[in-house]
Amino acid sequence: MKRIVFAGGGTTGHIAPALAVARQWRSSHPDSEIIFVGTSEGLETRLVPEAGFTLSLITKVKVARSLSPSLLILPFTFIKSVAQAFSILQGADLLIGFGGYVSGPTYLAAALRRIPIVIHEANAHPGIANRFGARFTSHLAIAYSVKTGKLSGGLLAGLPLKQDIASAYTTASKDWISARQQAKSKLGFDPHTPLIFVFGGSQGSMAINKVMAASRNQLMHKGVQILHGVGAQNEIPQSEKNYQALSYISDMSTAYLAADLIIARSGAVTCSEVNTLGKYALFIPLPVGNGEQQLNADSLIKQSRAEIIEQKSFTSDWLIANVDRLLEKASLAPIAGSHRDLEAASKIVGLMEFALSESEPDGGK
Repeated sequence: MKRIVFAGGGTTGHIAPALAVARQWRSSHPDSEIIFVGTSEGLETRLVPEAGFTLSLITKVKVARSLSPSLLILPFTFIKSVAQAFSILQGADLLIGFGGYVSGPTYLAAALRRIPIVIHEANAHPGIANRFGARFTSHLAIAYSVKTGKLSGGLLAGLPLKQDIASAYTTASKDWISARQQAKSKLGFDPHTPLIFVFGGSQGSMAINKVMAASRNQLMHKGVQILHGVGAQNEIPQSEKNYQALSYISDMSTAYLAADLIIARSGAVTCSEVNTLGKYALFIPLPVGNGEQQLNADSLIKQSRAEIIEQKSFTSDWLIANVDRLLEKASLAPIAGSHRDLEAASKIVGLMEFALSESEPDGGK
């Protein structure tokens, strides 16, 4: 029996691909023991147990992006996290990491234990943790082409999709227009009226929510319906006819299918799901980080499936003035979705199997 450890936590962008690969691994290797490594502060504390997997926690290592007192204790926090990960990895046959705060210490702990490491990078611009982890392994997979660094030579596997998104693609690809109308009806909207689906990621976005609060009445006056995911930590506005506000949208596949236009951050998972389900999007990249959200949307822009606006320029006045143009562009965009990421989980499982075979004394023969 193999013991496989998954490292990836914090946001849905790290957790969703990890869970998709874990499910695929469990399907192919039902006798394996699967353990997730996370922190007490991430969404993995809810999502991993809900998916039926064991979760072990380590101390979160957060690297400040500017000089601050927290940098003084960083080495001690990192050493503590490495020690905790080292303990969790005892008896493990393989570590696969997906980036984020939890991955860096776990990569080092696996290297110290001489455990094979596989890394999947979801963003077009790799994060710090995965760039660090790539020092310890040649078993690398990427969702988008990476221009420089060791990860640029990784397997272009795509981004593993959540099961509901993959299933929605299979169903909707038979008739995309009917699938959109049926999804609108399922959500309680008029099937023939334009619907905008707005969300700011798994935690929501106060900046996007503020713009929607200031513009929603005029948008509805223009005959637009709105589905608004405000985020679990934010106040939920009062829903009314043609406007639904939810703290967390569990049925994302139906929300995507129903949408004529999506307004969202351009996280790797969101871009993949928009591409798979044939949507048109206005992206507002997160204005902090490594600039990865700007790059994630490039392929969709080239396909005429998206455009980008900086957060500082995204205002209620701009949205009201441009919504008709955006909906018209959405109606002219290609309807069919993409199957590019449907095989991503299988490709990554194949890379994991290869890494395991290389680590065996006889080369897996």
